[in-house]
Amino acid sequence: MVQVSTLVTKQRSERRIAVRLPMQVSGRDNRGVIFTEDTSCENLCRGGAAFLTRFEVAIGSDLEIRIPRAQMIARRTEPDFSTRGRVVHIAEAAGGRLVGVQFTGPRFQRMFRSESAA
Repeated sequence: MVQVSTLVTKQRSERRIAVRLPMQVSGRDNRGVIFTEDTSCENLCRGGAAFLTRFEVAIGSDLEIRIPRAQMIARRTEPDFSTRGRVVHIAEAAGGRLVGVQFTGPRFQRMFRSESAA
């Protein structure tokens, strides 16, 4: 059974935007097995993201995150966005687990209009 918990109890300082972007997540699952998964974020802000995964990860786990440049509607000279993140929230969701990460590496500098506002 997946533990539904959070490390962060205070309110977020940044509003997350509902935007679905392809992303690649790598790390170790609860058993210590290395994984890489192509998924998509459910929401995003400068300091973190939430995404669906089929892997069981633990609160406090460190993950590598990459969002392809082509999906960011950015200048062609910009590289993919790559950062590290720490799992701060896990919840059961249709299709897997919804994992919230706080970026511990570079922060996301591009912003998008929310899909719910489109």
